Amino acid sequence: MYKYIAKRLLLMIPTLIGAAILVFFLLRLIPGDVCELRLAGTGLYADPEQIKLCRENLGLNDHILVQFATFVIGFVTFDLGDSMWTGNPITHEIGLRFQLSLQIAFMATFVAVIISIPLGVISAVKQDTWIDYVVRSFSIFGIAIPSFWLGIMIILGLLIVTQAWTGVPWMPPIEYVSPFEDLGANMSQLIWPAVATGYRYSAVATRMTRSALLEVLREDYIRTARAKGLLEKIIINRHALKNSLLPVVTIIGIEFAFLMGGLVVTEQVFNLNGLGKLFVESVLQNDYNLTQALVMIVVAIFVFTNFIVDLFYAWLDPRIRYS
Repeated sequence: MYKYIAKRLLLMIPTLIGAAILVFFLLRLIPGDVCELRLAGTGLYADPEQIKLCRENLGLNDHILVQFATFVIGFVTFDLGDSMWTGNPITHEIGLRFQLSLQIAFMATFVAVIISIPLGVISAVKQDTWIDYVVRSFSIFGIAIPSFWLGIMIILGLLIVTQAWTGVPWMPPIEYVSPFEDLGANMSQLIWPAVATGYRYSAVATRMTRSALLEVLREDYIRTARAKGLLEKIIINRHALKNSLLPVVTIIGIEFAFLMGGLVVTEQVFNLNGLGKLFVESVLQNDYNLTQALVMIVVAIFVFTNFIVDLFYAWLDPRIRYS
C-alpha cells in the first residue's frame, strides 16, 4: 500500500510542472499590458517612460526564463508574490475567497452525495418501475437546469415566501461571514448556493450510481449470492454497492475540484466573492502573478483530489494497489 501511495505522489510532480509551464507561457500570449491598464485607470496620459518604469518595477522586463524561475521558486516556497494590479500580497487576495469557495465545494459535495447515492441505488433496484422513472426524471432535470438559473429561482422563491409570511423580503447577505464567527449568518448565505450547485452535481452522480450498480448486479457473483439465499439488502450493501462506487467516486472528485474555481456565474447570482470571480478579474486586468497563482492552486486541488480518489480506489478494490 505504501508503495502505491508513493508512486501516486511522485506522479503529481510532472503534472504540476507541466501545468506551470503551460500557464506561464500561454498567459504571455494574451494581448494587453497590465501597466497600460493601471496607468489608464488613473486618468493620466501614460507615456512610454511611465510604462517602461512600471514594467521594470513589476519585473516584466526581465528575461522570460528569469520570470519563469521566479514564478516556480515562489510557488514551491509558497511565496506567491504580490498582485500586479493592487500591489497586495496574493495570499491576502486569495485568503477569504479560498475559504468561501472551499466551504461551498464541501457543502455542495455533501448535498450531492446524500442525494445521489441513495437515489441511484433505489433507481437501480427498482429498475423500470415508476420509482425509477421519477428518479431518472429528477436527474435529467438536474442536468438540464443550470445551477445559476436554479439559484435565481431559489432567491425569487424565498423573496415571495418571506414577503408573504413576514412582510419583509429575504435578501442574500452582502458580506461573507466565517462559520467560526457566526455560524447562523454563514449558513444563511451559503446553504442556498450549495443546494443549487449540489442538485446539478447530484443529478450526474445519481445516473452514474444507477448505471454502475445495474452493471454490477448482472455479475455472476451476485447471482451466486442470491442463489445462496442471502438477503437482497445484504447483497446490495456488502457486495454490489462497494464494487459499483469506483466511477461514482471519480465523478465526485472531479466535480469537487471544479467547484473550487468554476462557479463564476453562481457566485455572481448569490453575490459571493469567491475564487471564480477573482479568476475572471485577474485575467481581465492582465495580472499575470495573480492569474498564475490561481491556476496553479486549482491545478494543485485537481491533482490532490485525484490522489485522494486513487486512495479510495485502492480501498474499494484492493487489486488496484497491486497493479
